[in-house]
Amino acid sequence: MPDSIRTLFQQLAPAVDFCSLRLVEESSEQMTVRQDVLQPLSTRIDRGAMVTVVHGGGYGYAATSDLSAAGLKDALDRARRWADASAGRSVVDYAKILMPNPRGSYAGAVAHAESLSRRELIDLLMQESNACRIDARVVDWYASLWRVTTSQLYLTADGAEASQQFQYLIPNLAVTAHDGSDTQTRSLGGQYNGYCRQGGLEVLEHAAFQGAGQRVAEQALALLAAPNCPEGTMDLLLMPEQMMLQIHESIGHPLELDRILGDERNFAGTSFVTLDMFGHYRYGSELLNVTYDPERPEQFASYLWDDEGSPAERAHLIRNGILERPLGGAISQSRAGIEGVANARACNWNRPPIDRMANLNIEPGDTSLQSMIKSVEYGVLMDTNVSWSIDDSRNKFQFGCEFGQLIEDGELKGIVKNPNYRGISATFWRSLKAVGDGSTFNVMGTPFCGKGEPSQVIRVGHASPACLFGDIDVFGGE
Repeated sequence: MPDSIRTLFQQLAPAVDFCSLRLVEESSEQMTVRQDVLQPLSTRIDRGAMVTVVHGGGYGYAATSDLSAAGLKDALDRARRWADASAGRSVVDYAKILMPNPRGSYAGAVAHAESLSRRELIDLLMQESNACRIDARVVDWYASLWRVTTSQLYLTADGAEASQQFQYLIPNLAVTAHDGSDTQTRSLGGQYNGYCRQGGLEVLEHAAFQGAGQRVAEQALALLAAPNCPEGTMDLLLMPEQMMLQIHESIGHPLELDRILGDERNFAGTSFVTLDMFGHYRYGSELLNVTYDPERPEQFASYLWDDEGSPAERAHLIRNGILERPLGGAISQSRAGIEGVANARACNWNRPPIDRMANLNIEPGDTSLQSMIKSVEYGVLMDTNVSWSIDDSRNKFQFGCEFGQLIEDGELKGIVKNPNYRGISATFWRSLKAVGDGSTFNVMGTPFCGKGEPSQVIRVGHASPACLFGDIDVFGGE
């Protein structure tokens, strides 16, 4: 198929200032065992192309799943009409933007572990499901695997060509326990499906999937017996499974450049960040170092080029607490007159690229987990997100976690349930008082980041060490 698409595209591309085609082919399979019963398998194969035309300062695009000559010609004609219609009427003069010219190929992380058949994977899920059923108070449980393979081909009429191959594995497991009037759920990575990576069965090792059924069930039962999280202003120690959500909502979305420029007002809000903050605004304490890093092959959103063909390179967004650059692709950078990164991304062939988080990470510090715990006189350790709420400007937030542990006089004490905390993005990160070292660092991700109209749900990676914050408003769920 790629050879025929190349030939057709070169034959059909109109005589315009710029023309590109992005072909996406994706296959996926989901397997779930719920309460020891295998659910119907879900398989999906999807293929189509997005064509883009820039001409006379206008910009147009059109998508098609009909990859015949007639289908591609129709899409190119529609994109050309939109470019002509928008010329001279857009907020951007696209004639002034130099579109990328990528050439080469990229393959993400591939499986290093021995592959398993579908039957063997189902047996593994059944094994972990059976292991969840350790007590009559366990009322619901499931184990699942989601495998995805994606191929992308990017072509331009002037000869650019870039191909990229990706494999993803997303394991999940959750247990719900109930006693009296209390219900508690504990999961492997949370509602965000946090143990997501590129690669194969080695991802299961990273998530400690084998043995998770009994372990997670025991934690759900322990939460039933635990006291409610204390309330007050105190230290807060967040583990990577919760840091993923904290980074995502209060750094990632606020720094998306199209949002800062006002393009998201009618869907997911705006941002408290403004263009004049870059280069001097103190986003966090001096310990905060945040990078856009597409170069970790195992991380969920690693790639060599974004969906506009811009080359992807690691860059600091926040260095020693100071805001340096936004998450903005080539077109948004031109609009704003500020340097961004290669993160113009689309969720599939039938959506245009927009500014999206990719791999957004906090760099490790030099403090061990034990040292952070020892430094806390009174506080709570929280792990794994269960609920989130944040205002339209991505500033005021309130997050809840599945699991908590009290810290008193430098020691971990008992488990607490329903742990929650709230804060304001513009000041929360300045309360960062310790950043965990490499031994606390974990590579996480989510397949469920939503944004855009029409909606786009996309894969995002977040890696982080454990982090300690001071004077945080903590409260229980009762």
